[in-house]
Amino acid sequence: MNFTQSRQTITSRTFWNKYFLLMLVFFFAFAKGHAQILEPVKWTSKIEQKSGKNAVLIFDGTIEKDWHMYSQFTPEGGPLALEIVFKNQKGNYELVGKAKEGKTRTAYNDIFEVDETFFEGKAHIEQEIKIINPNLKTVEVTFDFQVCKEVCINSSKKFSINIPSTFKMDAVPAIVEAQLDETKVPALVVDTIKTPPASKVTEVAKADETLAKADLPAAASRSLWSIFFIAFISGFAALLTPCVFPMIPMTVSFFTKQSKSRAKGIRNAIFYGISIIAIYVILGLIVTKIFGADALNALSTDVWFNVIFFIILIIFATSFLGAFEIMLPNSWGNKVDQQADRGGIIGILFMALALAIVSFSCTGPIVGTLLVEAASNGGIAPVIGMLGFSLALALPFMLFAMFPGWLNSLPKSGGWLNTVKVVLGFLELALAFKFLSNADLVLQLHLLEREVFIAIWIAIFAALTLYLFGKITLPHDSPLQHISVGRLYLGLLTLIFTIYLIPGLWGAPLKIISAFPPPPQYSESPFGVGGSGNSNAGSEKGLPAGAELGPHGIMVFHDYEDGVAYAKSVNKPIMLDFTGYACVNCRKMENNVWSDATVLPILKNDIVLISLYVDDKRELPKEEQFVTAAGDKIITVGDKWTDFMISKYKTNTQPLYVMTDLEGNNLNTSKPTISYVSTAEYLQWLKDGIAGFKK
Repeated sequence: MNFTQSRQTITSRTFWNKYFLLMLVFFFAFAKGHAQILEPVKWTSKIEQKSGKNAVLIFDGTIEKDWHMYSQFTPEGGPLALEIVFKNQKGNYELVGKAKEGKTRTAYNDIFEVDETFFEGKAHIEQEIKIINPNLKTVEVTFDFQVCKEVCINSSKKFSINIPSTFKMDAVPAIVEAQLDETKVPALVVDTIKTPPASKVTEVAKADETLAKADLPAAASRSLWSIFFIAFISGFAALLTPCVFPMIPMTVSFFTKQSKSRAKGIRNAIFYGISIIAIYVILGLIVTKIFGADALNALSTDVWFNVIFFIILIIFATSFLGAFEIMLPNSWGNKVDQQADRGGIIGILFMALALAIVSFSCTGPIVGTLLVEAASNGGIAPVIGMLGFSLALALPFMLFAMFPGWLNSLPKSGGWLNTVKVVLGFLELALAFKFLSNADLVLQLHLLEREVFIAIWIAIFAALTLYLFGKITLPHDSPLQHISVGRLYLGLLTLIFTIYLIPGLWGAPLKIISAFPPPPQYSESPFGVGGSGNSNAGSEKGLPAGAELGPHGIMVFHDYEDGVAYAKSVNKPIMLDFTGYACVNCRKMENNVWSDATVLPILKNDIVLISLYVDDKRELPKEEQFVTAAGDKIITVGDKWTDFMISKYKTNTQPLYVMTDLEGNNLNTSKPTISYVSTAEYLQWLKDGIAGFKK
């Protein structure tokens, strides 16, 4: 019987080729002649009486090197977040707040377009409970989680935590080691997990539009460098605004005239620059301290936060475009100026503070945007962002003070400064719609679908192009007799980008901005306006029963029996694809290896593809649910394919590819199964399997 529902086609993305380590892993694995069941996380637990009727359940996981386990705070639409299920809660105990987590890391995942939070090395989780049944003997808890390296494993762990007889409701706190039920349940076998709505299943598939990095801890590090670089560039942009640029010669002249020697002038200038950096870094520390990394990360996916920040960015953009100025109270600047007149180290420090206050109308919107963007990454990202921004802002003041002769090479202040400010206004306006899009995606309102988002960006950057070419003028612009060569080049660059956006209305992937617009499936026409877009999916008419068009127009079955029946009718070998909706490396293989010109024709014409999703949470009919010999409950479609994979191929990792004949026998003798590998290795494996079928 076929219980498969249609799935959205997954479009291709650029491949980041990191497979050398995996090759070694597979070499040694297959040298042993068999696969193995992996369990990268080892768990222990204990219970601590807190006070009165309250106790704390403590879970510690040791995660093997290079693996990472996703936190319960990884947002929807990404890999599978940790789910904690309290089996015997009703009438026995109440939860006090949400489970707290130990140290985690956060990194942006380009495939799912969310900020993932994950553990590495160790996982520490605490849950406070209030015991309401004095006769309670045990607390039954189940963890359902996903752990990934080059492959991903969906796993469950059951805990049966004894309430010691030494526990008394008013006793002093005591720590007691709990007994761990080592019963291991296959992936996603949890009877309390509800089947997700079709829209949510689709949303997971939608998010599979861009590539994530294979090593998320490395991605987190890269993300911090990206934040620093973007903040550094933003600092230079702020430097070239009417609020900041004219202050460079004024400030440098002050240091050169007030200092008794050139060496002292250089020291004062350096301290001035360090003061600027310190002010902004302290601001980043304050933001992190007040809100906390976890709260900021949660806010970044909150609907109201995204709507509010959309409104704030619209206000910032309107200010930059010249409608009004955002300024701090004049009294603040006057008081700081009075302190700056004192001279010495204190005076220089207040001069730096005066720069921050006086330039706020230009730097405020940039700093605000950077703080929110950086804060959504969690950890020290706001500090890194402010360090990059302030370093770019401070460097010119220090360098020109050291080498005052350079001042003669600076362009004179003029209308070009306002042009920089207006350009920043257009960029703020475009960025604002990213936040509105986030809210729309979460609510699934379909008000700001991909075509609408791209059309808005086309309009914004087309208007920016006209502005740069002098066809549009704004309130604070100087009369323009001609445009400079630099402005012409910037206008041409903006025009090229605008033209580049237009094919996105017809389904082009727009890889350059893939992190900004909604994914292709979140659109009026998932295959592009008026056609099949870049999916090459074509028409699904005439397909055999149980088949649909999958990635790149490959015909795929999602039920094993249907696929085998069709393969027998056409006498072609079978390729089993054990995959998952939340499997990053599965998408990378589909997007890059399957799409290769040498691989795709084979998948379309020479084999029958059967893709089995191990994280499919749809429940099987009651008559098809069963319990394995090991005591594992097979409840969902995903459980069924997980059990099939483990019992038949002795592994629980995805992606997993197997080539079989019509009777289910392996066709590849040297490598019966293969996983996350290069295009060349995958192609050779396919050819070997097909050759084995023809013998």
